[in-house]
Amino acid sequence: MRVLNRVGPALAPRWPSLDPDRIVRAAARAAKSDQFGDESFRDALPLLLDAIDREAELTWLGRLMCRQSLLGFLQNRFSVYRHRAAHSELAGVPIERPVFIVGYPRTGTTILFNLLAQDPANRAPLAWEVQFPDPPPESGTFATDARIAKARTYFGHMDTMAPSLASIHEIGADLPQECMPFLAQSMLGPQFNVSFNVPSYQAWVDEQSHAPAYTYHRHFLEHLQSKHMKDRWVLKSPVHLRTLDALLTEYPDARIIFTHRDPAKIVPSLASLIYVVRGLASDSVDPIALGPQQTEWWADSLDEAMAARKKHSDKVDQFMDVQFEEVVADPVAVLGRAYERFDIPWSADVEGRMRSFLVRHPRGKHGSHSYAIEDFGLTLGQIRERFDGYCRTYGVNLVL
Repeated sequence: MRVLNRVGPALAPRWPSLDPDRIVRAAARAAKSDQFGDESFRDALPLLLDAIDREAELTWLGRLMCRQSLLGFLQNRFSVYRHRAAHSELAGVPIERPVFIVGYPRTGTTILFNLLAQDPANRAPLAWEVQFPDPPPESGTFATDARIAKARTYFGHMDTMAPSLASIHEIGADLPQECMPFLAQSMLGPQFNVSFNVPSYQAWVDEQSHAPAYTYHRHFLEHLQSKHMKDRWVLKSPVHLRTLDALLTEYPDARIIFTHRDPAKIVPSLASLIYVVRGLASDSVDPIALGPQQTEWWADSLDEAMAARKKHSDKVDQFMDVQFEEVVADPVAVLGRAYERFDIPWSADVEGRMRSFLVRHPRGKHGSHSYAIEDFGLTLGQIRERFDGYCRTYGVNLVL
């Protein structure tokens, strides 16, 4: 990476281009499509690329990564709408009572999601099909699709560039993938501010209506389920906290598992994750600035989630609150209670599959994740004060 960043500007001083029109045209050519649905993403793209130039301080390789990431997201979007235009039967197919896991990152959302995917009746989006959704996966070849190997290579490159990433958040081609990557295809999610330091762009995104993002979210699921579906969708992403109102508007019968944990344990861990991810594209990531930035954004997201729950107080039975300590003690038992609450069939076979997964994937399998509050310009008192309302509302155990 260091060699590429030294020689890249000399070998290709005018490339990679981050011109928005050129990126859109390149994505359309790759997708063989001029279909892209709602045009609102066209307003967002120039704003993002302007923020990249002004704020992100990308290396030459970082600019290449940014361009390739945008090309991939937009190519997938154009492909989804090309297929949708040719298959009108996709529109309006019910997505009934999907299960969403939300909650701050590092609260047990990933293990619960992985366990839900062990139930043969549950349809979780897997990383390979989210990364390469065109054409829609088919039931007959779902376990042998050639894109699985392609995705293993892709995610393997990520592991090579950031060896510590797996100990923080494991991604595998055949593991369930959260919603953030396909929300990014609407240009209204936080994916880009996770990968690159673009606070002005994220501030603009936060002021927009997120209805188009969840319309696209539904269209993406309709695409994936068109040739391979089970009884219900199970989905996950902490970023839904910020836009819980839009989620419940799009999916009014959604069932939501909301996980909770002491923010003093979460904030530095999350800041460490983002520090590693941004470090792939920039040599100028400032951990002291990163900590307060992430604290405020995620605290605001929890405030938005609490406001949405008050607004949708008629849906109280559609929520289940779970403390992190419960997940650590027995995540399968947590899901057994969730199945009962949401009237989902539970069986010894389902429980056995989940417990078998736990044996194969023990906690800490990829090493420990080390971090400290002070590494990111934070103090315990600052975190306690900012999250006091959240902790009181949900009875969060404070462990430090």
